[in-house]
Amino acid sequence: MPEEILETAKPTRMELLALRKKKTLAEKGHKLLTEKRDALISRFFDIIKQRNELRRGLNLSISGAFSSLIDTEMLMGQNRIENMSYAIPDVGEIQTGMVNIMGVHVPLINSKIEERKQNYSYIETNAKFDEAVEKFRDVLCKVLRVAEVEGSIERLAFEIEKTKRRVNALEHIFIPRLKATVKYIEMSLEEREREDFFRRKRIKAVIQK
Repeated sequence: MPEEILETAKPTRMELLALRKKKTLAEKGHKLLTEKRDALISRFFDIIKQRNELRRGLNLSISGAFSSLIDTEMLMGQNRIENMSYAIPDVGEIQTGMVNIMGVHVPLINSKIEERKQNYSYIETNAKFDEAVEKFRDVLCKVLRVAEVEGSIERLAFEIEKTKRRVNALEHIFIPRLKATVKYIEMSLEEREREDFFRRKRIKAVIQK
C-alpha cells in the first residue's frame, strides 16, 4: 500500500526545505511526548500502588471503627448513642485545591480534620464512645485522602490517554506522511533535473549541428 502524501504539498525546493523542518520538529515532538507518556505511566502506577495501600488502611480503619461502635452500643444502647451523635460537632470546612504533577493539575484535599469542641458531656458517655468517635474521625480523614488519590488517578489516566493519541498520530500518520511527501518531492525534483539535463543536451547537439 503506497504511503499517503500531503495533498497541499508542491514539488518545489522551498516546499522541500519547509517540509524537512516540519519533519524534524515532528520527530522532536514525538520524542518529547513519548518521554512524557512514559513518565506519566510510571507516576500513574506509583499512585495506583499508593491508592491500594491507602484502601487497605481505610478498610482496616472502617472495620475497627464499627467494632468500637458495636461495643459502645452494647454498653449504652442504640437509642442513646443516636441521641448523643447529634451533639458531635461537624468537621467544619474541608479545604480543596489543585497541585501540578508533571503538567497535570490534580485535586488536593486537606485530609486533616479540625479538632472541634465536643458538645456533649463526657459524664454522659464512656471511653468506648469517645474511642468510636475518634476512630470514625480517622476514617473520614482516610476517605478524603483516598478521594484525593482517586482524583489524581482519574486526571493522570485522561492525560496519558490524550498523550498516547498524540504520540500515535505523530508516529503512524503525520510523520509517515511528511516522510512520504519529502521523498515524493525529492524524486520529482530529481526527475525534473534529469529532464532538464537531457533537454540541454539535445539543444547543445542541435546547435553544434
